[in-house]
Amino acid sequence: MTTQPTVENSHRRLVEQYTEMARLAGGLAHEIKNPLSTIRLNMQLLAEDLEEVQTPAGRRSQKRIEVMQRECQRLQDLLDDFLQFAKVRYLQRVPTDLNREIEDILDFFAPQAQGARVEIIRYLDPELPTVMLDREAFRGAMLNLILNAMQAMPEGGELVVRTSEAGGGNVALYLIDTGCGMDDRTASRMFDTFFSTKPGGSGLGLPTTAKIIESHGGRISVQSEIGRGTQFTIELPVPARLDRQGEEPE
Repeated sequence: MTTQPTVENSHRRLVEQYTEMARLAGGLAHEIKNPLSTIRLNMQLLAEDLEEVQTPAGRRSQKRIEVMQRECQRLQDLLDDFLQFAKVRYLQRVPTDLNREIEDILDFFAPQAQGARVEIIRYLDPELPTVMLDREAFRGAMLNLILNAMQAMPEGGELVVRTSEAGGGNVALYLIDTGCGMDDRTASRMFDTFFSTKPGGSGLGLPTTAKIIESHGGRISVQSEIGRGTQFTIELPVPARLDRQGEEPE
């Protein structure tokens, strides 16, 4: 008598298949990076050889080399983004004060924000419960969202960062910018792999961010309006066995 596969077994097989696909894709990307590094090095040496050549043909060759160097760098950036996206993450989650983690990230980012004339406004709920975070992974996701907001405000603006308790045993983190905003079609595809509105963009930054949030048991959503800005909302679960100080109750 055969038994029907359980949901747990089916989920395990899917995870194993994804892990194997990610491993193969990551290996392929690494294999591409090796000859790409050789190409970039030889292009640099060729550019140096042609520096003293001031003939029309030499100058044309220099311009062609510059184009190839830019494309090599674009390919390098795409490979780096893909490897980050495809990486199988084994999270090291620990009880974390989300407000403190956000404060550290915003303090780190403050000089760049000031240079871009972006004012960061913080409304952090002092009674926020403790959450479980892999701090390194979460930091990468947050920096990606902040950079995305900055790029949406090339003339400067405001970035509001707010935390609060949410329903269903979750906490919520809101990032609200006063940037250019997006139409509904663009907003609905923000987390699709390889979708990008930026020239030369890989379209993997926000999908990678979504993967990190989802791997924490959370979810991320976006609301936007052209000319009025964008709001990203992250919800993270509060572990039932942790109190507000991150300790297990007796």
